[in-house]
Amino acid sequence: MFAARRLARVPGVIPQRALFHSTAPAFVKKGDAIPDLEVLVENSPGNKVNLAKELKGKGIILGVPAAFSPACSSSHVPGYINHPKLKEAGQVFVVSVNDPFVTKAWGVSLDPNGKSGIRFLGDPTGKFSEALDVTFDSTSIFGNHRGKRYALVVEDGKVKEAFIEPDNTGVDVSAAEKVLG
Repeated sequence: MFAARRLARVPGVIPQRALFHSTAPAFVKKGDAIPDLEVLVENSPGNKVNLAKELKGKGIILGVPAAFSPACSSSHVPGYINHPKLKEAGQVFVVSVNDPFVTKAWGVSLDPNGKSGIRFLGDPTGKFSEALDVTFDSTSIFGNHRGKRYALVVEDGKVKEAFIEPDNTGVDVSAAEKVLG
């Protein structure tokens, strides 16, 4: 215990208890513009997608910590795919800090015929997620930094509503029934 107190006073050393906390709910927020970046990819590394240019009118951006992870695959994204009000939401994009081959395979596994119209995008460098300030250190689980679980309702290039999970990975505030009604 005394050693921990001494280390807490050493510049650059973070006490272990400081590493375990809920994330403050002040990241991307209502009114923010969608980042104008050419870093997202769809299906292959050469298929760049810029959501600031691609997302016209209204839509939703779903952020997930990892493709093929249990909560993402069993409830979060399927909740949107199967929601009766999905078509009213406009364009819907799922963004994950994964490569485009993984997000393509994941999209096919969740929506084999593509009937939902949801597009699955990789953020392999995490730069899009960083620009939204929704990254967290998930090294102990995924081996790198990942994007928090969130849903952004977008209209005319701006965030109309932001639903960001306070614990980074849970499925509550960003669930389809809360976002789409």
